[in-house]
Amino acid sequence: MSLASVKRAYQVLATALHHGLDKLLPARLKPWWFSPLRACLFWLQDQHPDKPAAEKVKLAMQSLGAVHIKFGQMLSTRRDLLDDDWAEHLSQLQDQVPPFDSQLAIEAIEQQLGAGINSLFDEFDPKPLASASISQVHTAKLKHTEAPVVLKILRPNVEKSVKADIELMQSVAKLGQALLPDAHRLRLVEVVEDYRQTIMAELDLRLEAVNATKLRNNFIDSPALYIPRIYPEFSRERLLVMERINGIPVTDIPQLKAQGTNFKLLAERGVEVFFTQVFRDNFFHADMHPGNIFVSRETPEDPQYIGIDCGIVGQLSEEDKRYLAGNFLAFFNQDYKRIAQLYIRSGWVSSSTDIGAFEAAIEEVCRPLADKPLAEISFGQVLLDLFKTARRFDIVVQPQLVLLQKTLLYVEGLGRQLYPQLDLWATAKPFLEEWMKSQTGLKATADKLGERLPEFMEKLPEMPDLIYDNLKMGQNLLTQQKQLLARYLEYKRQQHKSYFLLAVSGVLVICASVLSIQEGTLGPAIALAVISGVFALWGWFSRPSSDKL
Repeated sequence: MSLASVKRAYQVLATALHHGLDKLLPARLKPWWFSPLRACLFWLQDQHPDKPAAEKVKLAMQSLGAVHIKFGQMLSTRRDLLDDDWAEHLSQLQDQVPPFDSQLAIEAIEQQLGAGINSLFDEFDPKPLASASISQVHTAKLKHTEAPVVLKILRPNVEKSVKADIELMQSVAKLGQALLPDAHRLRLVEVVEDYRQTIMAELDLRLEAVNATKLRNNFIDSPALYIPRIYPEFSRERLLVMERINGIPVTDIPQLKAQGTNFKLLAERGVEVFFTQVFRDNFFHADMHPGNIFVSRETPEDPQYIGIDCGIVGQLSEEDKRYLAGNFLAFFNQDYKRIAQLYIRSGWVSSSTDIGAFEAAIEEVCRPLADKPLAEISFGQVLLDLFKTARRFDIVVQPQLVLLQKTLLYVEGLGRQLYPQLDLWATAKPFLEEWMKSQTGLKATADKLGERLPEFMEKLPEMPDLIYDNLKMGQNLLTQQKQLLARYLEYKRQQHKSYFLLAVSGVLVICASVLSIQEGTLGPAIALAVISGVFALWGWFSRPSSDKL
């Protein structure tokens, strides 16, 4: 552990003790030296004795800053690992960070660009438009086009502080994995590793630029979603320059009402955008919380979403997409056995799982919803409840599925906030059914063959040579197999001959022994013994050599 991690460890320890987190550790997990050590840190006392456990953890993470806040936010989506009360408290974590010195921002931007700000931009505003835990945003206009843009710059030394916190988390996770009896279910090391990959990706703004460009191209000319343009010529590892949008925050309901927004269509388009990203494009914005979503001020009767902050994206395998769509449709048809079977076939559930018990658990989750109208059912919550069965079954919850579940909860919650009567299934079911049809049947097979036809045509001239080579190879293999079989049969023949001769030798020895104890038969006994020796030598030298195999 580095010196920075040691210093950070003390800060984390002090914060934990100030929030009384040591009292949350069960007595059975406290070693003999825990109480004396705690007594030595007498100046670090619990300052929140009356608050519930989940609230204490939330406040501690909030005090520790960006990395721990984001980690708590990520944990709040892992309801397969946490109780509802803990998940609810952690979901309230707010990433509110004061801005850093604007002069430092200007110096960092110029260092990334290798040029002065005034040589590339006009009307640069030193006052930040927004400030978050990892970055800060300023506004300006491009020098030659006067196009309004925003400049997103990482905080000074943020990589160093993030790496120190991640290293500390990894050390604590490994220690917990070794000491906690429930560590297998909690998968502490895996959770920290998932988080490390996510937050390290956010520290390279070039990745966000690539993600945003891909999402923009996927929805180019779409009436449902607009992704601001990225200016790659000005974007760097620590700097992102993108088009400035003029939208209404999606949570500003009064302003949306004032401009006459069609809330029903807006809510339905949120569902449409989500399922299109997941199933059509297999590339979805995985951080669609309300702070990253705006609504265009243009055509409020035909509203369009604006999405920003594309640092976190998700993708599913083709198998995961099919199983996920099948799960949704099976739930719609109340086919709970089908849901269990899909979980098992997908590999999300261990092969050692008691299938009957798992099916019963699925039905336990879904049966109470059978009599409810679809408009009253939260499908994000259903998916979340299915993941929570990991507390009783060894379900392997894939990171990409956790991202998808979190995104679905955001989308569904936002849609019902905008339009409480939203029936997610009325919008999603036709889309899913059409997508499932596109994956099976003659048309789907023909389409897939059509996609690969250029590849087949490219390899067609090679086919005669490949066929000849394979036939020749097959003929050679057949000849080799015949030779091996002949050698094996010869080996077994010699082996049987040797065993037979040795067996005859043994019988003659027994006969010689019997004759030797009879009167007047010593001569025949000696003769049989000599003959037995001859057969023994013959059998011994008839043994097949192993190199003949």
